[in-house]
Amino acid sequence: MGEPQAVEQQGKTSSKIKLGTVLLIIGIIFIGANLRAPLTSVGPLVPVIRDNLGISNAAAGTLTTVPLLAFALLSPFAPRLSRRFGVELTLFVSLIALTAGIVLRSSGGVGVLFAGTVLLGLAIAIGNVLMPGLIKQHFAQRIGVMTGVYAVSMNLCGAVASGLSVPLAMSAGFGWTGALGIWAVLSLSAVLFWLPQLGRQKKAAGAAGKSQSTRLWRSRLAWQVTLFMGLQSLIFYTVIAWLPDILQQKGLDAESAGWMLSFMQFAILPFTFIVPVLAGRMQSQRGMAAVTAALFIAGLAGILSGGSLLLPLWILMIGIAAGSAFSLCMMFFSLRTQSTQEAAELSGMAQSFGYLLAAVGPVLFGWLHDVTHGWTIPLLMLIAASALIFVLGLSVGKKKFV
Repeated sequence: MGEPQAVEQQGKTSSKIKLGTVLLIIGIIFIGANLRAPLTSVGPLVPVIRDNLGISNAAAGTLTTVPLLAFALLSPFAPRLSRRFGVELTLFVSLIALTAGIVLRSSGGVGVLFAGTVLLGLAIAIGNVLMPGLIKQHFAQRIGVMTGVYAVSMNLCGAVASGLSVPLAMSAGFGWTGALGIWAVLSLSAVLFWLPQLGRQKKAAGAAGKSQSTRLWRSRLAWQVTLFMGLQSLIFYTVIAWLPDILQQKGLDAESAGWMLSFMQFAILPFTFIVPVLAGRMQSQRGMAAVTAALFIAGLAGILSGGSLLLPLWILMIGIAAGSAFSLCMMFFSLRTQSTQEAAELSGMAQSFGYLLAAVGPVLFGWLHDVTHGWTIPLLMLIAASALIFVLGLSVGKKKFV
């Protein structure tokens, strides 16, 4: 009798483990879905928001840069919060804050617009930093696959949100407040799906975490990963901000230029899954990093050349490179560290610097354009950043630890 009971009990335990894993995967997908959509939904609506609230172009422009600065500000502190309160609870509270930020931002006034933007930026920063460590903790043997699932969810929902903003505001009659506020439904869903994870709450050792953090900031490899993250962020956000203007001045109409930007974003998607899966199976990622940098250089050089016949090819190359570079960064946080907390610390360090560069990049690019009255020098700046990614990739792609 004892043996059948033991087998039955083992079966129940196995079922609970499988259910717990499924719920965790669903939770990760929903968190990923919320880390870009609240941001990408704003850009297409900036002119509408500006005209409706009567704010300046400069003030309207900060709606897209404020979250990046919030990322840079909070990212180094997110691992400390997870050490103190546990990663599951920290993510849960951040999702609640994200929902509150989305609702606040879409309430209709200038003050709440910016207050909500800051709040949701801080909330997203926590998710950005802690997710690589969470994946390393629960899926140590499937880091590549789960990083791919998480990245696809993030970028797919980001692309969809960007495309739906204007139709929701105009055609569906939601207005800009409704078009931005509707994403609170997605974040609230993430809150509900993350509730089961509070039962497996664990806290990291505080003293050990502080020691890891101090050592990390002295690590040459950690700084190389950080610079890799920063440069790819600079290129991506600068291209997102300026590509339509560049293409219009090279002869495309506004609608065609917009479609080219959408084409680039959708080109990113398959590679945010393919690259982590391949990288997770390789001993070295140097070749992948080199190819990624080469694609950036080729695509940017193609746009610089001015030819329109091969323009879709140049845009495709930049999209593939952007998806690959981002995914490699997410993988390096796990592959170049030896513990969950160390992965979170490296993620926080790299993303803080990375998003600071991302906020500076479009401004510097625009300033160079104003000074030189052309696109050659600004694009050469991005090509130089791509060349640095190539050099850094040869080092961070080696199998070693911070």
